[in-house]
Amino acid sequence: MDWPQTERPREKLLAQGAAALSDAELLAVLLRTGARGKTALDISRDLISRFGTLRQVIAASLDEFSTTLGLGFAKYVQIQAAKELATRCLRENIERTDAMNNPQDVQRYLSSKLRSYPYEVFSCLFLDNRHRFITFKELFHGSINEAAVYPRELVRQVYQTNAAAVILAHNHPSGIAEPSEADKRITQEIKSILSAIDVRLLDHIIIGEGQITSFARLGLL
Repeated sequence: MDWPQTERPREKLLAQGAAALSDAELLAVLLRTGARGKTALDISRDLISRFGTLRQVIAASLDEFSTTLGLGFAKYVQIQAAKELATRCLRENIERTDAMNNPQDVQRYLSSKLRSYPYEVFSCLFLDNRHRFITFKELFHGSINEAAVYPRELVRQVYQTNAAAVILAHNHPSGIAEPSEADKRITQEIKSILSAIDVRLLDHIIIGEGQITSFARLGLL
């Protein structure tokens, strides 16, 4: 199809900026070319329709991606490379000396790491005594509904990284970022254990579908 120039995603991006593009148009820019008689934009729309959201397209496995529309591994690789570039940019932000003074950067980074999992993942940001980034670790993996959390293992990782403060984070595959009673209980248990070894729990972040909940902001710490 011969698209009008103003409707071509690449030309539209140059003329109006990336923010003006829809999810399907941005995805089409990454895919670059069409296949099987369809344009890149057609394929992008089909992918979002099939998987439900842009996040789920990016989170799809190679098998899911290729069997859905018969697409090759090259287009899958292009999308995964773009995802990793975005994650690395966010990591650079939180590794700055003053990064922990910007909760939005931290939340965006944690979201980029956890939101695509179809099961719960409990993770932790380990920080030094000036609240600077040391490392990020995924500690526990669970089911679609919950992940078993073992405070003793978290303490072991605190000692291993020589952390003075931590930010906990986990995702809710349901998409709803409301803390459960179990979330509240384990957070208080971890806070108490960490306090006994002079390590501060700064926050516990829950990642949902387009939602992020902060225990600190809600006064739950």
